[in-house]
Amino acid sequence: LEPAEIICITVEHAYFGCLKGTKSPRPFNLLASGLKMELSPEERMAHAKEFGEHGGVNASIECSTTFTVLDAGTLPKIFQGAVGPKNGGCYVYGRSFNPTVMALSRQLAALEGTESAYCTSSGMAAISAALMGLCNAGDHIVASHTVYGGTFALLHSFLPKKCGITVTLVDITDLAAVAAAITPATKVIYTEAVSNPTLVVADLPALAALARAAGAKLVVDNTFTPCIVTPAKWGADVVVHSLTKFVSGASDIIAGVVCGSAPFINSLMDFHTGPLMLLGPTMDPKIASELALRVPHLPLRVQEHSRRALAMAQALQAQGARVVYPGLPEHSGHALLTKLANPGYGYGGLLGVHMASRACANALMERLQNKHSFGYMAVSLGYFDSLMCAPGASTSSELDEKDKAISGITEGYVRLSVGITGSLESRVAQLSEAYAFVSKVGASAPYRATKVQRTDYGAPQLMSWPSLGSDGESLSDAECEPLLTLHNQHGSAANAAGAAGGASGIPEAVVSGDIAGVAGVPAGAASPPVATAPAPAGTSTGSGTAAGRSTGCSSEGEHEDVPMLLPCLQHSGASAHMSPFVAAQLAAAVLAESGNAAGEVGSYEATALVSNKAGAEPLVAAPESLTGPGSSLTSLTAKIKIRRLASGVQVIYERTG
Repeated sequence: LEPAEIICITVEHAYFGCLKGTKSPRPFNLLASGLKMELSPEERMAHAKEFGEHGGVNASIECSTTFTVLDAGTLPKIFQGAVGPKNGGCYVYGRSFNPTVMALSRQLAALEGTESAYCTSSGMAAISAALMGLCNAGDHIVASHTVYGGTFALLHSFLPKKCGITVTLVDITDLAAVAAAITPATKVIYTEAVSNPTLVVADLPALAALARAAGAKLVVDNTFTPCIVTPAKWGADVVVHSLTKFVSGASDIIAGVVCGSAPFINSLMDFHTGPLMLLGPTMDPKIASELALRVPHLPLRVQEHSRRALAMAQALQAQGARVVYPGLPEHSGHALLTKLANPGYGYGGLLGVHMASRACANALMERLQNKHSFGYMAVSLGYFDSLMCAPGASTSSELDEKDKAISGITEGYVRLSVGITGSLESRVAQLSEAYAFVSKVGASAPYRATKVQRTDYGAPQLMSWPSLGSDGESLSDAECEPLLTLHNQHGSAANAAGAAGGASGIPEAVVSGDIAGVAGVPAGAASPPVATAPAPAGTSTGSGTAAGRSTGCSSEGEHEDVPMLLPCLQHSGASAHMSPFVAAQLAAAVLAESGNAAGEVGSYEATALVSNKAGAEPLVAAPESLTGPGSSLTSLTAKIKIRRLASGVQVIYERTG
C-alpha cells in the first residue's frame, strides 16, 4: 500500500475498531524497520507524520473523557488488559491512553528512537512515573548528584521517605564511584544527559554498560539536549523530558514524556500498579495537539539556540569570564559530548557564567533585563527569549550548601538559557557590555527599573518605587558616595574644564549605574551645560536649595522654559527624607512617559515632591503649585539629564539636597 493508504486505514480502524469489532492494524512503525538510529532525529520525526481523521494535515483532537463500545463484553476485556489501544483499537477513559496524546507520543518516540512513549502533565510527572514504574519499595537507585532541584528533592527526600526506595547520589562522571554505589538491590542508574544547571556531560555508553552488568535500567533526562543527543542510541533504557522547555519553546505549556519499550510504557497504565494510571498525571489532549504542531520545527530551533549560545560563550570567554559551555574546547565534557552528539545540532542552548558573588550575579541579570531588554530574570529554559536565573537561590534551592558545593553551584553562578530573538550581533554586544560593567564596578550600581502606568486622565502615575536593585532597598546617600567618588576619579578633569567654560562642572552619578569610563559618558568627557531658570522668590527646601523653579530644556543648543510634571508619591514612613538618587528616578519616570517635548532629550532642574500623609493620593502637578506654607509635601531637588536611547531612557543627576 501507499503510505497515504496505510494512514487512512490506520485512522479509520483505530477510531472505529471497537465499534466494528475489527482488529485495528497498528500505525506504520518505522522503528521496526531497523532504521531508527541510522536516521537523524528530524528524519525519524518526518516519518512519524500522522494526519487527521477526515484528511486534515494535522492530527485530530479527541477530547472525550470516556469512550463507548457496542459489545458489553468488551469492557471487562479492556480492564483485564486483553484489549486496548494497541491491540483492538479500544480506548476506555481519558486518564488512560488517549488517541491525540498517543499521536504526540509517537512523534516523541521517533525523536528519541524508542519503540514507544507516552506524555505526562509535567516533566516531574514523567521522571517520577518512570522511577516508580521501575522500582518497588526496598529497591535502590544510583543517581547523579548534579540534577535539577526538583529531581534532587524527589531522589533525596521523597522516594526514600514516602516510597521506601533508597537512593545513592554520586558524581556521575566518576565511573568508579558509580560502580561502587551499585548494590544487589539497584534497579536504576539515573542521570541527565547534560546536567542542570552546571552542564556536566554524562558518559552514557559507560553508564549503560554498568547498568546492564548489574541488571539495572539506565534512565536519562534529555531535557537540555533534544535532537542533540539520542540517549537510546548509547544504551539508555528509558528517556524522559520536560516538554515545557525546548519542545514547547514558548513557556506556555507544562508537560513531560516517558520514552521506552512498548511493554514498559504499557505497564505505566496498568489498572492495578501503573503510576500514570493510578496517580493520574496524564496529558490533556488539547495540550498534546498544541505540542504536536511545535515538534516538527524543534530541530531548527535547537540549531539556532546552539549557534547563539556558542557565540555568547566565546564572547564571554574572550572577556576573561569563567564560562561553562560544553561547546568550548576547554569544557571538561567537550570531547565526550562531541562524540555523543548527532551532527548539525550544536552543543545546546544553555550556558553558565561564574560571577564574583550573588550580588554581582544579580546585578548582571538586572542590567541585562532592565537596561538592554536582553532577556528575562525567570526560571525555566528553552523559551524563544533568553531566560536568566541564579540557580543557587532558585532552581537548585532544594540543595543545601554542602550539596550545592558538591554540584559546583557557586553563589555567583548564573544560568543563561539563550533565546533566538533579536540579532545575534546585538545580543552578544548587550551581554558583553553588561558583563564588562559588572566585572569592573561590581554590585554597587544595579540597573533599576520603574513601574509606571497611565491614569484615566492620561497622566503617568508611578505605581511603585524604582525596583530598588539587587538588595531590595533604595540606595541611601551614603551608599551613593562610592559611585560619586568613582565618577569623580574619572571625570574630575572634565568637571574643571566645564567650570572654566561656564558650564556645569558638577560631579554626576547615573541612576542606571552607567559610570563615566565604564559605559555611557566616556571618561574625561566634558558634561553638557545644565540650563535652569531663576527660582521664584520665597521658595526653598529644608536644605536651603532653591526649589519650585520652572524647567529649562536644553535641546540642540536651544533653551526654553517648559512646564514640567513631577510625581508626588505617597510616603507612609515617618521621615520625609528621600534620596535625590530616588528623586531623580521619579522625575525621569514622568519625563520618559509624559510624551511632551520636554521628555525627549534635555537637561532639567527637577523637584520631586514626597507626601508625609499616609493614604494621600498620588499627584502629578507642577511643583510650584504644591509647595508653600503649611504644605504636607517635602520638595527634593536634583539636576538631571535625560537621554533617550534605543534601549530606553538614561538618567544622570547631580545631588543638590
